[in-house]
Parts: sequence; C-alpha cells; structure tokens
Amino acid sequence: MRVVADTNTVISGLLWHGAPRQVSDAARDDIIELFTSTMLLAESDDVLHRGKFAGRLALVNVLPHELVFGYASLSTIVEPAVIRPAVLADPDDDAVLACASSVQAEVVVSGDSHLLELKEYKDIPILTAAELVTRISV
Repeated sequence: MRVVADTNTVISGLLWHGAPRQVSDAARDDIIELFTSTMLLAESDDVLHRGKFAGRLALVNVLPHELVFGYASLSTIVEPAVIRPAVLADPDDDAVLACASSVQAEVVVSGDSHLLELKEYKDIPILTAAELVTRISV
C-alpha cells in the first residue's frame, strides 16, 4: 500500500507511541510503502526545531536531523506533482497532496483537520493513523 504521511503523523510516530508509530512500524515491516518529498522532510525538520519539542527530543536523546534522516531512509523521496491549490485554509497541506498525487498513493495519513475534512483527494482516501492501522491490520 502506497502511503504519504503528513508531518504531524510523521513527528508523532517518531517521538511517541500509538497509531502514528504503528504506521512507521508498518513501513519498517514492509506492510506499507511510505513516500515523501524534500519539502515535507524540510517541514518535519523545521517543526522538530520548535521549542515545544525540545524536552521530548532530550528525553529520547536524539537530534531533529537524526529523526528526519531516519524517516527519509524509511521512505521513498519523490518529486511532488504540480497541483491546483486544494486546502485554501492551510496551503502548506497542499505539499502532502502533491506528493500523494505524484506517486498515485493509495492513502494519505494525517491528523490535520484541514486534510481530514477533505476525506479524499483525487480518489485517494485521507485517513487518521488509527484508521490506517485498522485497515492494514485486517
């Protein structure tokens, strides 16, 4: 299953346990294929440098770039497609959809309300991490 994960899901999976971590684990176990872009990796790095993550990063004894490199090695990095703006309330979310469109993803996984409200993009379902875990566990 070809999957593109939004930054919030990636970071949650890298720093905590739960459904987002199970998504990353599914990629490690070759149950799903993760795809990302340099733009999404840069966004992850930027977000991980925010002060609110400093304590968690210190607790797990890891630097932001180490997490980003680890995620990049777990994913296939692709050139995103050029798409029309789809998430007017949060244009940064279009980067996820552009990546998904370029690889003909089967699922976008996100915790972002703007993406989840779409429910799908070009016949690609947009699911929460928990919904994806349920789908791949069956």
